[in-house]
Amino acid sequence: MSWGLIDTSVLHVRSSGADFVVKCAGPTNHHIGREITAHESSTQQLVDLGLASRMIASDRSKNILITTYLQGRLAQGSSVEFDYDIHVQAGAALRALHGMDSVMDPDYERRATEKSLNLLGQSHRIDPLTAHRARILLTDYRPRPVAVVPTHGDWQPRNWLVHEERLRVIDFGRFEYRPPATDLCRLAAQQWSTSNLLEDAFIEGYETDPRDEEVWLIDLLREAIGTAVWAYQVGDQRFEDQGHRMLARALRRFDK
Repeated sequence: MSWGLIDTSVLHVRSSGADFVVKCAGPTNHHIGREITAHESSTQQLVDLGLASRMIASDRSKNILITTYLQGRLAQGSSVEFDYDIHVQAGAALRALHGMDSVMDPDYERRATEKSLNLLGQSHRIDPLTAHRARILLTDYRPRPVAVVPTHGDWQPRNWLVHEERLRVIDFGRFEYRPPATDLCRLAAQQWSTSNLLEDAFIEGYETDPRDEEVWLIDLLREAIGTAVWAYQVGDQRFEDQGHRMLARALRRFDK
C-alpha cells in the first residue's frame, strides 16, 4: 500500500473480522512520528465526521502506527480526480483540519525560506540560472510573523479516498504546523493548473481563501524547490520533472 520511495511499509491487515492499517518504518524515518502526532492532536474532527481513520495504537520508539481501515479508491487517476464536488469536499475537510488550532509563529517564514536556500545548496538538477534567480528572490524576501495551523502537508488526490461519492483523507506523514495556504500548493501546481473551476470549488468548500498574495508567490517557489530537489535525491524522475515545471511556473508569477 506504500509508494515505495521511502522506507515506510504500509499493510492492510484483518484481525477478529475487523480491518486495520499498519505502518512501520526505520529509525531515521520521521513520517510515522508526524502521523502519530497528527492523530494525537489534530484529526479528531475529521474522525468524527468519518473523513479520516482513527488511531488504534502506536509506538514512537519503534516507528509503528495502527489505524482503522478506510474503504474507498484513490482519487488520483480515477474519474473523480477532477470532479467539482470532490474538490468542494476537499476544501471543507481541509477547513476542518485547519480549524483545530491556530497560533502566531514569528519565525516560520524565516525557517521555511532558509530551508529552501539550503536545498538549493544540495545536489539537484535545477538549471544554474534558475537556481540563481530563485536564490535572489528568497534572499530578498522579508519574512513576517504568520498564523500557523495543523496542516496535512500533502493535500492532493493521491491522499484522498472516495467511497460512495464521499471523500476521505489518508496519510498524515507530513503533518506540521504551517500557514494554511501551504496545503494548497500541490493542488495549484497540479489539478488547478488545468481548471480554474476546481480551484473555485475548493475555495467554496473551504469558505474563504487563505492565501496572501505576496506570501503565496514565495509559498509556490519554496514548494517547487522542495519538490525538484527531494525527487532528485530519492530517484523519482516523474516527480522531479513536475518539480521543474512547478519551479518554472512559480518564477513566471513574479514577472506578472
